[in-house]
Amino acid sequence: MFEVKEKPRLVERAYLISVITREDQRLEAESLLQELEELVENLGISIQCKVVIRTRKTFPGHLIGKGKFEEIQEQIKSLNCDVIIFDNEITPSQQRNWENATKVLVIDRHEVIIDVFAERAQTKEAALQVQLARLEYSLPRLRRAWTHLGRQRGGGVTQRGEGEAQIELDQRMLRDKIAATKKEIHQVSTRRQTSRKKRHRIPLPTIAVVGYTNAGKSTLLNAMSGSSVLSADKLFATLDPTSRKVTLSSGRSVVMTDTVGFIRKLPHRLVDAFRATLEETLVADLLLHVVDLSNVDFEEQMQTTKEVLKELGADDKKMITVFNKIDLTLSDTPFLRARVLHEDAIFVSAQTKEGISGLAEAIDQLLGGSQATKTFLIPHELYGLVSRLRNEGCLQSEETMEKGVLVEARPSSKLLFELSEFQEN
Repeated sequence: MFEVKEKPRLVERAYLISVITREDQRLEAESLLQELEELVENLGISIQCKVVIRTRKTFPGHLIGKGKFEEIQEQIKSLNCDVIIFDNEITPSQQRNWENATKVLVIDRHEVIIDVFAERAQTKEAALQVQLARLEYSLPRLRRAWTHLGRQRGGGVTQRGEGEAQIELDQRMLRDKIAATKKEIHQVSTRRQTSRKKRHRIPLPTIAVVGYTNAGKSTLLNAMSGSSVLSADKLFATLDPTSRKVTLSSGRSVVMTDTVGFIRKLPHRLVDAFRATLEETLVADLLLHVVDLSNVDFEEQMQTTKEVLKELGADDKKMITVFNKIDLTLSDTPFLRARVLHEDAIFVSAQTKEGISGLAEAIDQLLGGSQATKTFLIPHELYGLVSRLRNEGCLQSEETMEKGVLVEARPSSKLLFELSEFQEN
């Protein structure tokens, strides 16, 4: 039976290529190529050369013209590279043509991202989502793995025809496996939704932390909650959503969830595969858009995040823009640009915790938790109101009195209306 497996870890020396058709695309191509280099290095592969190639048009056979193709062939031989990685998306036939000519492995940015995702996946759901992305990516590329096989023999004496080709058998088995994986993901997702419903029975406000990969989302979650969620200075350090309870300055409690990071040119199949993971953004009361201010491309990264949120249908959510890593910003220019573009943004360093208290206050205000503490005498027979205050995370204190329960709290607007008749002067 055919199985889609991860590539063996035999490749060590990579040659990176980005193809452009206009000169004004060069700066962005160089930035994306730098990002691709970091992704590849995360897989333990060293970079021997990276090059941006301008061509007047793309060619169906090798994406670039014959002269440049032959030049790169010679460079690959002299550098002893064993893998060519395109920042562009290449077709299965182009992949096959390059491999036949150079005798080395040829992949593109999408396959690199899938491999990085596979290394980072921890939970069963994330592993299944990566498997689905790999299966769907591999389906149109099966032919290059099986071109040496002919057809199977036909059936019995009464059956005619030359039988089913090995490639057709494998494609059918792969489609069956894709269907089975989708079914399993649905089952796991259903269990996670049940868990989420249980969490929502305790009506704490929910906050989803979103942003470009390696912007410092997990570090920010750790800084605000005092937890120790895995955080590292690398792309896609974590893929699985992690929720922690956070107590704000007003005493209000919220549930904060870290989500998978976004990246430019993220394969659509991965957006689809991780849609269940990113659903946390759809049910959250508030989004924290974390931006790495120390990255020179932070504006492009912000735009990528906004585009993915729009694709998910979460672009109309309440949002606080959080510029992180101010301790790593070497000049005032990024601060000035960010302040001009986003007047209401919060500037923090999740690593040193500078600005974290200001962020907590901003969250409190946006969630309606900044009102003054009020005192209520709630009758014993309506103790359920006390429980609701506690569940909302806005109960400051309670004391049992003869006529009821004396509480100090900062309730939400809806609950404040219900409690107004019990307010003490």
